[in-house]
Amino acid sequence: MHHTDITTALTDLLFTPELDLNEAVDRHFTPDYRQRTDGRWDDRTAFLAHIAHLRTVVADGSVHVHEELVNGHLYADRHTVNVTKTDGTTVTMEVYLFGEFAPDGRFHRIEETTLMLQGAEADRNLGSAR
Repeated sequence: MHHTDITTALTDLLFTPELDLNEAVDRHFTPDYRQRTDGRWDDRTAFLAHIAHLRTVVADGSVHVHEELVNGHLYADRHTVNVTKTDGTTVTMEVYLFGEFAPDGRFHRIEETTLMLQGAEADRNLGSAR
């Protein structure tokens, strides 16, 4: 079975603006998807609002996965997201992620903690901004 992964998902969500947001989310996340970022739980509707907001402030970027582990339906990774915002400033976040796949290979649940490595203090909440 093919599973999605964080690089493909984030590239579709954040760095491919011509891809419809709902289509991008449907490719990688189940209808009952839940995400916890830095202690805050969101359902899929709130997650969509978060990504829609990020699409208005992110001009470009990349994802670099340092470690990645798939064990059956479980997923874990440590990755860095580098973002250039529409105002020209840059943000680098390191993310520690644990997730669970649905039987169809999409993410059903993600729990993550973010660490800002570079950026303005106002960007510290970029991982959960709306």
